[in-house]
Amino acid sequence: MTTNNGAVVDNDLNSVTAGLPGPVLIQDVHLVEKLAHFNRERIPERVVHAKGAGAGGYFEVTKDVSKWTKAKFLSKVGKRTEVFVRFSTVGGEKGSADAERDPRGFAVKFYTEDGNYDLVGNNTPVFFIRDPLKFPDFIHTQKRKPGSNLKDADMFWDFLSLTPESIHQVSILFSDRGTPRTYRNMNGYGSHTYKWYNDAGEHFYVKYHFKTDQGVDNFTMEEAEVMKGKDPDSATRDLYDAIARGDPPSWTLQVQIMTPEEAEEYRFDPFDVTKVWPHGDYPVMDIGRMVLDRNPSNYFAEVEQAAFSPSNFVPGIAASPDKMLQGRLFAYPDAHRYRLGANYTQLPVNAPKAAKMDNYQRDGPMRFDGNLGDGPNYWPNSFGGPEPVPGSGEPMFNVYGKAGRQPYVHPNDDYVQAGDLYRKAMKDQDRTNLVKNIVAHLGNARKDIQIRQVKIFLKADEEYGSRVAEGLGLSAADLA
Repeated sequence: MTTNNGAVVDNDLNSVTAGLPGPVLIQDVHLVEKLAHFNRERIPERVVHAKGAGAGGYFEVTKDVSKWTKAKFLSKVGKRTEVFVRFSTVGGEKGSADAERDPRGFAVKFYTEDGNYDLVGNNTPVFFIRDPLKFPDFIHTQKRKPGSNLKDADMFWDFLSLTPESIHQVSILFSDRGTPRTYRNMNGYGSHTYKWYNDAGEHFYVKYHFKTDQGVDNFTMEEAEVMKGKDPDSATRDLYDAIARGDPPSWTLQVQIMTPEEAEEYRFDPFDVTKVWPHGDYPVMDIGRMVLDRNPSNYFAEVEQAAFSPSNFVPGIAASPDKMLQGRLFAYPDAHRYRLGANYTQLPVNAPKAAKMDNYQRDGPMRFDGNLGDGPNYWPNSFGGPEPVPGSGEPMFNVYGKAGRQPYVHPNDDYVQAGDLYRKAMKDQDRTNLVKNIVAHLGNARKDIQIRQVKIFLKADEEYGSRVAEGLGLSAADLA
């Protein structure tokens, strides 16, 4: 045993004292170092996605997609790329229960030969809001009330009832899909629209869907309540145990592809993250399979310090005009710099494995790789430093229109897909459970907020709203 500077420790059970019983002497540098490190063992938890589990594995290409993208890790059938995946709940703190009603994070880091590519999504294909300016406010309402420090149904539903675009995601969240039984038994989605581009400079828009090969399985509200008390770490335990016993979970990666010309004419805004592209319009196509077969050897090193960002692209993949995605391109790496430090990309779980990181960024806290020695720290230079590679970037694209704070122009679209979800995608029992789950939660909010939210449900589907109103005991006069 040694101190952090490598000096041998003679005794790790007794502090240095002046006689018996003491006092303790400040010159006990081993004691001071041990206590000081203990005080700093917890890095700031994530503002969202604080509770999570992770595993490593691989992704294997099963279909040639090179005519749409020049991304090398997708270039050949049978090609394998190492991955690390983190699953999480969204709103709860680090000690919250895995079975809470909440979206689930589904973040995948591909260690490709062109650098790390991160696909950072959820277990739902849509989200509550379409503009990043609303995101801090939305998250505040899903956490704790400033005065009482308790979860509060009024603030939760007040924001949602004033934000009709949330109705599609609300309908998914309060279905049984809002309480997945395990991380292995849920799908994952990129949610946003992304851009693919090929060697010819053509580009296409793409949606990602990871479909679980274990089958979708969800808790009912009652089952989730029991599990939260029985085992708050149920999903974390299930994932770890499945891999440990040699039963690695897997997912089939599917994509939908849309041309730029089709995007201009599509009946929905293809860049609105509160919308899906109906499969009848754009069928899904299987392109690969992801297998998770390795548990982390140390949770903190690999899961807690893992940092995923939608801004981690590789040649062949880029952002779309999706406003929420555009905001996340900044917010995620900024959060990592705050939580882990400016050199978070040097941590083993975040560092490129199949490519070399070589640039002119230097210094900062926790720089532990030699800081690139005496090499130049500026560009251009005459000393053999790394050079940009012309032609490797995203092809140029047109940007047009007036700059300003512009509202969404198709507000009536907000209700269409939520209504279709209720009428067409759900079975009778699904609809019954959805209404029951909403009534159980919304029933804790003020009556005026209940009325405002029910009017949104009614716009999505008359039966949907009427059943929620009946469950809440609201009359026709209340809704007039």
